[in-house]
Amino acid sequence: MNGCTKPACLPFKQWVSRVIATVQREGSYALEVSEVSRPTPPSELMDAIVRLEMRTERFHTEVLDSLHRSEQAWSQILDALGCRPGAEPEADKRELRHKTEDLFAQWKARLSITEDVWAVAVYILPTLAEAGRIGYSLETLADKTGLTRQRVHDCLRFLQKHRCICQNGLTDSGNPIYVAELPPA
Repeated sequence: MNGCTKPACLPFKQWVSRVIATVQREGSYALEVSEVSRPTPPSELMDAIVRLEMRTERFHTEVLDSLHRSEQAWSQILDALGCRPGAEPEADKRELRHKTEDLFAQWKARLSITEDVWAVAVYILPTLAEAGRIGYSLETLADKTGLTRQRVHDCLRFLQKHRCICQNGLTDSGNPIYVAELPPA
């Protein structure tokens, strides 16, 4: 080490001499503690996070708007039928109340599921409550939920397997039509 005569080696040689002297004097050597700077995520990652947050906000806004439209539609139906609270005939106890919140509550009580399945459920439930059926393509659901087409398919199969929805025909474009299934008695 000391045999090197290049000028560029001088700082290293001086450092090594300090380390050796410290080891001889104190029995060990430790680097000076420096503040560790917090790494800054790459700008691409930050941009992706911002886009994801914006997409999530738009999704939540769409869900809330859909819930509002669903409630308005049901209020109009009740008004058109002349149904008033307390005057309704006693319904089958297994009959689904076609309110989005009720469907959410029923599914949540019956299932323990992942966020992916909830993302699909949150998107389809307002339409199930409003129209009684859905006929979305997997591509549409994938675009709206941010999941892959295959993952959306898996989520729909999970909901079918657990008797939340069942397939009831096909649309003219060949998409499956799903309806809400009655909960077990």
